[in-house]
Amino acid sequence: MRRIGSDRGATAVEFALVMVPLFLILFGIVDFGSAYSKDLSLTAAAREGVRVMAVKNDPVAARTAVRSATQQLSPSLTDAQIAISPAACAAGTTVTVTVTYPMTSVSGMFSSIMKGHNLIAVGVMRCGG
Repeated sequence: MRRIGSDRGATAVEFALVMVPLFLILFGIVDFGSAYSKDLSLTAAAREGVRVMAVKNDPVAARTAVRSATQQLSPSLTDAQIAISPAACAAGTTVTVTVTYPMTSVSGMFSSIMKGHNLIAVGVMRCGG
């Protein structure tokens, strides 16, 4: 005997409805974690670059320190993404190193949202040690 109000297939429909938000949440967590990890790396690199600049007063060495602190980033940093202000460090003044890196989506689901946005890390220190 066949029932008129059969529940066959209801589980598959419910599963399909629930999986879309769950995948969005999962991929959002993955992309947020990746962006947060890159932000921490950039912050440490900016801090290291400004320390080198404040102690050695050498912009080339400061940029090298920033790039070596962010070797795990792909694509790697360029000199255009590392700004040092002022270019020379006089005792008693402050120097600022700003590192800019484009946001990317690991999962690919949020590429259109992240496109055009940058992660920015800033390090500030008084010159002369």
